[in-house]
Amino acid sequence: MTKSGKAKAVVNGTTVAETTEWEEVEGNVYFPPSSVKSDVLEKTSHTTFCPWKGTAEYYSLKVGGDKLENAAWYYPAPKDAASEIKDHVAFYKSKVTVSVE
Repeated sequence: MTKSGKAKAVVNGTTVAETTEWEEVEGNVYFPPSSVKSDVLEKTSHTTFCPWKGTAEYYSLKVGGDKLENAAWYYPAPKDAASEIKDHVAFYKSKVTVSVE
């Protein structure tokens, strides 16, 4: 479901994603790809599978000399039921501070 307002993802005081429109699924904010700082993303080989969304691929985040393994995920080819989150990036809340205003 598309939401509006301000959503931000921060690691150690550094903003890694910021947008005024995002998707929310199962309590997670999915940031449009254009709102994520691509220079902090490092694609990994890790994947997971969700029965209704499909296969998620992962990124590690490189911020200020720190590397957070598999801290973000996205669905490059989601199932039809989750088509609105295609390529949108979500972050593990245990590794990244995600706020919504």
